[in-house]
Amino acid sequence: MDYQGNIFRPPSEASSILLQVTRGCSHNKCTFCGMYKGSRFALKDEATIAADLEFARIHCRRQDRLFLCDGDALILPQKRLVALLTAIREKLPWVTRVGTYANTKSIRSKTIEELRQLRDLGLTIAYLGLESGDDETLAAIGKGADSARMIEMGRKIREAGIKLSVTVLLGIAQKERSPVHAAETGRVLTAIDPEYVGVLSLMLVPGTPLHDDWRQGGFILPGPDDMLFELRQLLAATDLSDGYFHANHASNYLPIKARLPKDKEATLQLIDAALQGQIGLRPEYMRGL
Repeated sequence: MDYQGNIFRPPSEASSILLQVTRGCSHNKCTFCGMYKGSRFALKDEATIAADLEFARIHCRRQDRLFLCDGDALILPQKRLVALLTAIREKLPWVTRVGTYANTKSIRSKTIEELRQLRDLGLTIAYLGLESGDDETLAAIGKGADSARMIEMGRKIREAGIKLSVTVLLGIAQKERSPVHAAETGRVLTAIDPEYVGVLSLMLVPGTPLHDDWRQGGFILPGPDDMLFELRQLLAATDLSDGYFHANHASNYLPIKARLPKDKEATLQLIDAALQGQIGLRPEYMRGL
């Protein structure tokens, strides 16, 4: 397989075939993210992708999921995506699910009909980095969209019948704005009503603007108890009709897995027990991205 630069995928795609169709991220301006710094966004040539598909046809027969890398494969022109998904279906007929990262720009570039066409060709899950539902925080971290746009594009993906996994970040609004961040993020998640919510705890990455801000004293990183309390507030403010709310990423101090609404109260009680010191938190040395 031809991989150019660093390759990233969601934790749930750990066992997937990783097919790189773009290099870097089409936005690449988030202050906290170092994933694609120094990598200029580009579409990979079709011949290279075709060769990778042939490799997967021979060597990846035990993997029934495929993830389109890098940061925003959905930004590909519709004709190229249709041809790509058609080729995946023809060459890898055992693949049951294709996933991609998506942002508001790429979702907006597609009509509902185009998104449904992609779904019918096998693109059945998209991963959207919300990070926060608080407009002030979204502007501060350079997301390039406000909460209204996040809701609009998240609902658009869902209307098209593509499953949606939304990522949010604990600690990104610092301690002072934490209550607003938690409440507003819960509001946006409730409005979108995705199938999956993935909660991560902020870890500062050297070389990013946010890390530089922290070193200069302009950003105060919340401590473990602050992030845990923020997690409680976030969960309390989130109502899903039938979705998974997971904070089991390696960055989190208290791993939780809940299905909402049925597990909500029990999970709030679990977090309360941790806040009271009855349950130990993941030590700092075991946390990671």
